Amino acid sequence: MAPPQARLDQALVSHGEPRKVVVVDDEPRLRQVLVRLMSRDGFECIDVPDGHAALAAMEEHAAPLLLSDLRMPGMDGVELLKHVRERWPDTAVVMITAVADVEVAVGCLGLGAMDYLTKPFHLEEVRARVRQALEKRRLVVENRTYQRQLEVRVAEQARRLETLFLASMQSLADALEVKDPYTRGHSVRVSRYAAAIGRELGVDEAMLAQLELGGHLHDIGKIGVREAVLNKPGPLTDDEYAHIMTHPEIGWRLLTPLLTEAPMALHVVRSHHERFDGSGVPDRLAGESIPLEARIAAVADSFDAMTSQRPYRSGLTMEAARSELRRCAGTQYDPRIVEAFERAAQAGGITLG
Repeated sequence: MAPPQARLDQALVSHGEPRKVVVVDDEPRLRQVLVRLMSRDGFECIDVPDGHAALAAMEEHAAPLLLSDLRMPGMDGVELLKHVRERWPDTAVVMITAVADVEVAVGCLGLGAMDYLTKPFHLEEVRARVRQALEKRRLVVENRTYQRQLEVRVAEQARRLETLFLASMQSLADALEVKDPYTRGHSVRVSRYAAAIGRELGVDEAMLAQLELGGHLHDIGKIGVREAVLNKPGPLTDDEYAHIMTHPEIGWRLLTPLLTEAPMALHVVRSHHERFDGSGVPDRLAGESIPLEARIAAVADSFDAMTSQRPYRSGLTMEAARSELRRCAGTQYDPRIVEAFERAAQAGGITLG
């Protein structure tokens, strides 16, 4: 397989396009850093201070790549993205934003941005995201061509696009862990535990894939939770608990435009805090009206939360956490899911860490 830079070169050369990039930011110093980096990688750079100047530059150069700040005076990055997608739909747009604006950046993915970077960023991260955006752009262009020629090749490209899409989704979970260091690795473990439970229940491969995706993204709505509450070094007040429990619905609203082909993953995001007795959030669903995948994720999520270390308490042992799950079966959790969890734990499919 060709190295990433070679694939990037091939993606541009194969379409007869120059290695051009428009860099848009109202901070001259940041523009200089990006221009220096992209120039070293062989790009011809056009740097401009705002959205209006970026459109003028695109009129003249029609670059295949655009790096744009989100917040700028005059025309901001969102408005610029809409204009670029309308007039130059094949241009790969990568948004640049602060962590506090990640929710807006997620919305930009729905508007057609290929990816986003959060400030401060590492130069290698910029290179990786640019490669990914241009690779995704290449696949989109080729997919349109193949669609007119050969349906089998279209299906192949669609699978590759899905792989890149899932990589973008994982970057959302990574952004969350920047805000909440005490849950580092939580989403990966929940994904793994949920898949182990699903296998014990005999669910099909399609559900397993969506369980894993939903597990990775189930807490993404915490992006909308105040950091003072998220990182509080002690027990939450009732009001703080109610605030933090808005995250399932926030996450569901964020991801609904993006996960159109993954409804079960969306169920995990929205309903993993529903309770079997109907006293959960956000919809107070009860029993089997709670989607199966959400009932599975609820057990996986609770087990990891109970066994994780927090500033104000130590994590439970494996046996103590299993005992607590059994105690709450029939009230908080579906007894059938708890039984499947027990079988997975006994078989070694669920271990701490």
